[in-house]
Amino acid sequence: MSDTLPAPDADTTADALRRGLAALVDGLPPNRAAQAVERLIANYRGETPTGAPVLRDRADVVAYAAYRMPATFEAVRSALDALRDAAPDWTPASHTDIGGGTGAASWAVAGEWRTGTTVLDWSEPALALGRELAAGSGGAGPSGADWQRARISTALRIGSTDLVTVSYVLKELTEADRTAVVTEAARAAQAVVIVEPGTPDGYERIIAARDLLVAAGLTVAAPCPHSGTCPIVPGSDWCHFSARVARSSLHRQVKGGSLAYEDEKFSYVVATRFPVHPATARITRKPQIRKGLVLLDLCTGNDGLDRINVTKRQGPLYKAARDAAWGDEWPPPEDD
Repeated sequence: MSDTLPAPDADTTADALRRGLAALVDGLPPNRAAQAVERLIANYRGETPTGAPVLRDRADVVAYAAYRMPATFEAVRSALDALRDAAPDWTPASHTDIGGGTGAASWAVAGEWRTGTTVLDWSEPALALGRELAAGSGGAGPSGADWQRARISTALRIGSTDLVTVSYVLKELTEADRTAVVTEAARAAQAVVIVEPGTPDGYERIIAARDLLVAAGLTVAAPCPHSGTCPIVPGSDWCHFSARVARSSLHRQVKGGSLAYEDEKFSYVVATRFPVHPATARITRKPQIRKGLVLLDLCTGNDGLDRINVTKRQGPLYKAARDAAWGDEWPPPEDD
């Protein structure tokens, strides 16, 4: 990558993405974007085989990108932050975004590292819009990415790469295709980041992918503090997290809401072929703050699921607990 590019900054990248999407939506006829979203949101994810894209034309792609890219960006950004925490000295030189569509995950990667990116997707209209958005990013997005049409299935083959992202893709695939894609990512990459919706079935797909990654010899870097069996009893609960997303006017129009934000629920796994330092434990629910007390639900490396009480008598640890967020590692890392 060019040495003249500015250092990556996720907030700058997020702002550039929002501006680019707003400009695209402004170019559509009145209400066209909202109408397209209402149709697409019901059936795009999960009900259409990869070989028959639902995104039929530019208007469809613009509408869906404006509606979903910010949320996908923030969810992937959270997963990448966890990877950086677990391996702070690691920097990928190459990145492959499987099923990347218009490139939300690639924008998130661009906000973390300057790396060569290849985006693979079956929908040519999505790839075309991704190219356009990236080219207009002023260097804040994946402007040097290579956008390639590829069938995301058992036939997928990718070259060796440092980082693979697979975000909000597995639900679109058959079970055989999901297994093949995750296995291929594990074979080709030094680090794999997979993100799915934070629903019970999304979590189930993440656990299945996690098992495949571990079986392929990778180590879980996040969110789990270990690479062993998930301690959650199947069907009793699911592991998921939350990312705050700024709502656009299109979001408010489609959802009929007035809030300036919404919370994207997601499940994820990060696994690597190089040494990492996973969290000692991770906060798996929103901390419950009481008078003089904070309740933390944790997934731990040694004791499985645990709930601890952090009291005011614990001084700095209590203050840290009050400031802690859902998804943070615990205890907080010590300042250097």
